[in-house]
Amino acid sequence: MLTAEDLIVKTLGPCNYDSPLRLSVTPGDGLPDYTQEGTTVPYQVTGRQGAPPDLSVCFERSGPRPKLFYDPKKVYAAIVTCGGLCPGLNNVVQSIFLELYHRYGVHKILGVRYGYRGFDPQSGLEPIDMTPEFVDGIQEQGGSILGSSRGMVPTETIIETLERWKVDILFVIGGDGTLKAAHEIAEEGLRRKLALSVVAIPKTIDNDILYVYKTFGFDTAVAEAAKVLLCAHNEARGAPYGVGLVKVMGRDSGFIASFATLASMAVNLTLIPEIPFKLEGEGGFLTLLAERLRKRGHAVVVAAEGAGLEHMTDGEIIHDASGNIMYSQMSKDIGIFLRDRIKSYCKEVGIPVNIKYIDPSYIIRSVPANANDSLFCNDLGRAAVHAAMAGKTDLVIGLWHNLLTHVPLSTATRGKKKVAPDSKLWLAVTEATGQPLVFQMA
Repeated sequence: MLTAEDLIVKTLGPCNYDSPLRLSVTPGDGLPDYTQEGTTVPYQVTGRQGAPPDLSVCFERSGPRPKLFYDPKKVYAAIVTCGGLCPGLNNVVQSIFLELYHRYGVHKILGVRYGYRGFDPQSGLEPIDMTPEFVDGIQEQGGSILGSSRGMVPTETIIETLERWKVDILFVIGGDGTLKAAHEIAEEGLRRKLALSVVAIPKTIDNDILYVYKTFGFDTAVAEAAKVLLCAHNEARGAPYGVGLVKVMGRDSGFIASFATLASMAVNLTLIPEIPFKLEGEGGFLTLLAERLRKRGHAVVVAAEGAGLEHMTDGEIIHDASGNIMYSQMSKDIGIFLRDRIKSYCKEVGIPVNIKYIDPSYIIRSVPANANDSLFCNDLGRAAVHAAMAGKTDLVIGLWHNLLTHVPLSTATRGKKKVAPDSKLWLAVTEATGQPLVFQMA
């Protein structure tokens, strides 16, 4: 259970410098206001089953502070992008840079190349001295202008490199594995009594960061996946007993599959990691699919890459350098597995099925951000700068009740966010598809 202590944000010390933003400290005077210290966002706004919400548990609200920990004229900053690609990476990089450079007057900003690997002197990857010309137009590109990679360099090596570069503020853009490493960097900086601020921005199409309602890149990935599902629907309707089968990314969480199902309204069966299913027999996946084909003559199925792990592993689990399960690298792939099982099962029950299997894979994460994600990325980048300049550290910028917040990295990385079987999201998915809330299990 989340407590008030879990949401206490660390600070480096007193703030003695006036902000150069020249915002208002007088609410209601018609000018944009600073965010005063102590401003919070409640974790709960409604209680469960008629109980009042616990308003003692609150996130610290993000926003520009009137007083800063750092003298902007003396600040050195660095930006690093880590993990897999994601729509909006360049938008966040650009937003951080522009806020630092033009609004706070910070002109020494380094771009770290290829993730944490760029901190290792043995990699030969020198940082980029970022300029307005360097970031001009990068928001129109997919991928990361700085490059990215998985895996961690020893924390001591990163700290020593940051000290050698004289970096005061490190902006880390990445998912759960990246945030765990950022937490280690921040803790080591505090242990050494360094005036080092580490602020993270939550990046993952999987949308699986705890206590962060939405990560950037997720909206774009869902939009791209929904397009694929509509194409699969057309393919399924275009053939007798057609099945459009689509596998989407998402690792251990079913958010992309669930939201894309709702965005397309073209899916008949959605499989996600959080909802186990049996294959055959009463209430099983193949049985339900066959019933659909007999009634309507076509069907669309979407499977998250981590779905059906109980049917897939044979004891084999492969992890990447960040500790994530590499579903696409295992001997069994849920998409191929379902394709073959559907084909053999339909042959057994006398349905001449016509399967169209589509795997958009990395396409949905390598495209440029859409308009909604672009706006979100810009807000996240600016919020990260405000937090860092105020001397806050060991945090990730979150979104809660449509307000930007500060979430301690130790809290955000204690697990992964999942689609809850009893959530309104999963209820909406089953209402849209017509499938049961929970598959019957053997």
